[in-house]
Amino acid sequence: MAFYECVYIARQDISSSQVDALTEQFTGIITENGGSVGKTEYWGLRNMAYRVKKNRKGHYVLLNIDAPAAAVQEMERVMRINDDVLRTLTLRVDELEEEPSVIMQNRGNRDERGGRGGRGGRDDRGGRGGDRGGRPPREGGDRAPREATAS
Repeated sequence: MAFYECVYIARQDISSSQVDALTEQFTGIITENGGSVGKTEYWGLRNMAYRVKKNRKGHYVLLNIDAPAAAVQEMERVMRINDDVLRTLTLRVDELEEEPSVIMQNRGNRDERGGRGGRGGRDDRGGRGGDRGGRPPREGGDRAPREATAS
């Protein structure tokens, strides 16, 4: 049997319990065909770089699979039929990783980072000073005087 990593994106308007039900369905297909799913990770509702079937967000799920190729092909066939699945990507890998994926590791680092801190050279409102939206004030009022033209 071979090792596979499969990531699928589900529609944004379904609930996370429905995403869990989809994951159980795909896991069942793999186990029925003689394989096993080692790890499943729900990455959450995330923004996509561009619209996919009129969706701007999607529920991302990772599956680590140890199964024959026929089982993975059957799972991909069912994913293509299902309207709730927007995109899938299945890759064959040499070995499955036991530790959390990079996406899950970055979630922990976000809390340790802290705030943005000072922005350098800006006042409290985000401007650079002055009363004209970040530009320094002109001398002699807000408008420059017009030159007289001879007609």
